[in-house]
Amino acid sequence: MKNSSLDTASLKILQELQKNSRISSSELADKIGMSASPCWRRQKELEENGYIVRYTALVDRRKVGLSVVCLLHISLLRHAEGVVQQFEEAMRLRPEVVECYETTGTADYMVKVVVADMDAYHDFLHNVLVKLPGVSQVNTSVALREVKYETALPL
Repeated sequence: MKNSSLDTASLKILQELQKNSRISSSELADKIGMSASPCWRRQKELEENGYIVRYTALVDRRKVGLSVVCLLHISLLRHAEGVVQQFEEAMRLRPEVVECYETTGTADYMVKVVVADMDAYHDFLHNVLVKLPGVSQVNTSVALREVKYETALPL
């Protein structure tokens, strides 16, 4: 699916940066068939216009001792504005919460939690999550193995 507001060169820049955000400007220009200065200007425009949100490093979670991935479906008791804001802010502030989505269907939120072990998940669940006002139900699935993990968007 192509974004019609971006031209081919901008899409190629985004694709290459998703593969390797540390690529030099000259390497990037070579890969997409542009000269270095216009390519650099185009990249800066993409940053300024919010297409590129930030640059980051992907860390192998297992190598840093985070072996458990839990996918939570969370339902709130009520959807009063204060309850929703408090829940969402709590999710933003917790380092073990790596993704949080408001969803349709049987649960109000889907949350991805990454922790060292099941004891750490137990602590998060009982000392943080269920103590939040408005949380009525938490259904947890524990990932057995990672089949695909990709951060690049299909441009």
